[in-house]
Amino acid sequence: MIRTNEWKSNAAITGIGSYVPERRLTNDDLAAMVDTNDEWIVRRTGIRERRIAAPDEFSSHLAVKAAQQLLARYAKEAADIDAVLVATTTPDTPFPSVASRVQRALGIRACLAFDLNAACAGFVAALQAAGGLLQTGAYRKVLVIGVETLSKITDYSDRSTCILFGDGAGAVLLESAPEGAFIASDAMTDGSGGGSVYAAGLSTEWDGQPLAGGGKIVQNGREVYKWAVSHVPEGVRRMLDKVGLEPRELDWFVPHSANLRMIEAMCERLELPAEKALYSLTHYGNTSAASIPLALDLAVREGRLAAGHLVALYGFGSGLSQAGLLLRWTLKSPQK
Repeated sequence: MIRTNEWKSNAAITGIGSYVPERRLTNDDLAAMVDTNDEWIVRRTGIRERRIAAPDEFSSHLAVKAAQQLLARYAKEAADIDAVLVATTTPDTPFPSVASRVQRALGIRACLAFDLNAACAGFVAALQAAGGLLQTGAYRKVLVIGVETLSKITDYSDRSTCILFGDGAGAVLLESAPEGAFIASDAMTDGSGGGSVYAAGLSTEWDGQPLAGGGKIVQNGREVYKWAVSHVPEGVRRMLDKVGLEPRELDWFVPHSANLRMIEAMCERLELPAEKALYSLTHYGNTSAASIPLALDLAVREGRLAAGHLVALYGFGSGLSQAGLLLRWTLKSPQK
């Protein structure tokens, strides 16, 4: 049964930061590795380059730098944070969590810290979870980070996947606000489609069938594309229906930055101008859980995203999972 109730939280975003590794991997670089070229990649995905973590650089390093930038830009104190949620599919280690590594690096003692894995829907799912924590009244300031080092599980001999993925991190701070900026949410999962995009781990089978890839990303791009272009617009409309709004009333639509052609198709189905979509894929590629916060921070830096804007975030990916959040952007210019 699809839930139709309206959901609100007293949460508001009060800070944002991001970090991407220094190394750039361009389409021309990839053309020297596999049978592809810049024109082919741009025409099919919109991606021109992506950032790649150094061999000794892992998700926790990127997450900490994004969080530190947030704290410096908005004059926030790490000691005031009482929960750290990290959305990632590429933790440094299965345990301890990336969140606990962030806690240690920032010197926070009295805080809840855990990782959340919902793949490319992870950041929005983490925002939903963080909003719930604030709603209980037991937590006041929650740091939410989306981070990936997908290059470490990408097969660079597979041209269908290696052209897509990159590394990066985006962080936001959530705090309780009298009027709450989170307006409505959406979530849907179809585990039967899990074999469409995966990375094998302790188990190497899915529904009795062997999983390929040896721990690297394997994706049936055609199936994922069809599923996303159909289900994401439905989810966005379902979320807006809960509060009596239409897509045309949005100031910005921020889907997971998987593929520009996919985003354009979603906008067409929503009858929304493609210019209203924010994405981070052009220079960062598909960064899974990091793609939406990276897109938000880019828009803040460019002056496009401003206080008062109505924004629909929508993550989707492996699982097959999808998570949406409708919010009123309240963040003003950084203090530093």
